[in-house]
Amino acid sequence: MTKSYLRLTDGQWQVIKFFLPVKTKGHYTLRDLTDAILWILRTGSQWRNLPENFPKWESVYYHFRKWGKDGTLVRLNMMLNKVERLRQGKQQTSSLLSIDSHSVKSGPFSNLEKGIDGNKKINGRKRHVITDTLGLVWGVVAGPAHQADGYVAQQVVEPLLGYLHRMKKILGDQAYKKGFIDWVKEHVIGLEVEISSAPPSQKGFVPLRWRWVTERTFGTFNFFRRLDEDHEKTPESQEYWVLWQNCQIILNRIK
Repeated sequence: MTKSYLRLTDGQWQVIKFFLPVKTKGHYTLRDLTDAILWILRTGSQWRNLPENFPKWESVYYHFRKWGKDGTLVRLNMMLNKVERLRQGKQQTSSLLSIDSHSVKSGPFSNLEKGIDGNKKINGRKRHVITDTLGLVWGVVAGPAHQADGYVAQQVVEPLLGYLHRMKKILGDQAYKKGFIDWVKEHVIGLEVEISSAPPSQKGFVPLRWRWVTERTFGTFNFFRRLDEDHEKTPESQEYWVLWQNCQIILNRIK
């Protein structure tokens, strides 16, 4: 992980420019707008404090929200995942995925859709993330921290059914027994949910096969200041930043 944000190289831009819209609002280039979004992600700065060498913050924020709402960001994330999997000698999509949640404390501006995670004693939001065996994020849903994992998991998995055709098994912990397993049996043919957890006798963190990869992904969020806590007014913005973080991780591996 680099110590400071480095602007997109020509090689990185060649990879992602085909997955972004051709037109933008205003006279700014797609590359500068993307660079500005990634800079905010890494530094955690407020939108209004965007440096003058980037486009105006209003334009950057407009495209950040627009690309999140119209599906551009989801498509970009999906295609970069496929590029990275091929680079590592894998098939484009995974047959095995892992789902987990991560509660984070809310900042002073996060006043919508938040709650208290009684188990972890955190007042804020919960990120529900599904990854493949490489730790790449394929789906994310953010919401109040008190929401039950098993029921939110349905919202995470359902959008993936259209393009993850090889998905055969999802790994989860005990929290997914209630709600999620029954939903899968009723709505998704051929998909298995495997529940695994550490033995009760073992204390502390116990790495479980493949599920530890999702935990590692949560750990990488701390390297991006916009994700170290929940600084967003809406959970949708939190979801967008998680996907941008995954895109940035992949771009950093491209030489």
